Amino acid sequence: MKSKICSKKFENKIILNDLNFKIFRGKSIGVMGPSGTGKSMLLKCILGLTEYDGKILYEGKILEKKNRELLYNNSGMLFQGGALFDSLNVWQNISFKRINNKTYSKRDSISIVRKMLKEVELGTEILNNMPSELSGGMQKRVALARAIVNEPRILFFDEPTTGLDPLTTKAINKLILNLINKNNVTSIIISHDPLSIKKICDEVIFLTNGKIEWHGSVKEMSNSRHKMLKDYLNSNR
Repeated sequence: MKSKICSKKFENKIILNDLNFKIFRGKSIGVMGPSGTGKSMLLKCILGLTEYDGKILYEGKILEKKNRELLYNNSGMLFQGGALFDSLNVWQNISFKRINNKTYSKRDSISIVRKMLKEVELGTEILNNMPSELSGGMQKRVALARAIVNEPRILFFDEPTTGLDPLTTKAINKLILNLINKNNVTSIIISHDPLSIKKICDEVIFLTNGKIEWHGSVKEMSNSRHKMLKDYLNSNR
């Protein structure tokens, strides 16, 4: 995927400005930076949820309204907080795309959901549970199962460990890394947590004021002398 977003404005305020980067197949890139610096807006631009000036290419094709399904059909998304549907039980949440597709029976969908629950290290006894009956960590795992149910080539994560305790955060990071490596999935991770970025990602983009302030490998980030980056990393310890 190649992203060149010249600008994104909101009420005449520039949110993103001259962003240009590539992410290669099978690699994971983390996007971090202070609050309000454009991380989530970048994700919205890539997903086509907001308009922008510039070009985003997926597998060599410029993404536009007429071909956004190219990305939609080959991607999965883990939202901040999980964003499960409160009115649907576990198996209905995980198989939501397939139910709407109308080409899969309930029996087939549940069979696939059972496999997905195993992938995220959950038991099938929760198939008919509602989201409100699950812990925060279990909700996150169910949301992750929903993200991978269609065997996506690319995964998007928006603050995947927000609101979780340290032990659950560690477990979710390990699970995400294992799924990415096992399936050779490309991923973009928006996170405030440098520890999660270091655990999961190959590369890092550090945004400030809507611009790429620093871009490099995880190893380079740990050894960087860039003052703003160092201050940010130290503030999260």
